[in-house]
Amino acid sequence: MTALENPVLAVVFAAIFFYVLYGVIRAGVRDGIIQADERRQKARDGINSSSEGV
Repeated sequence: MTALENPVLAVVFAAIFFYVLYGVIRAGVRDGIIQADERRQKARDGINSSSEGV
């Protein structure tokens, strides 16, 4: 290998790593938002159903 290939290879692997990390974080945030929406909906349904019985 020449001296140019080592830093280029390191940059390529770093770019791949950070792209995968970005995807994992984005998926986690998306799932967290979906779970929060579901909890809010359940709480809203619980409040509405308890007030209907009055």
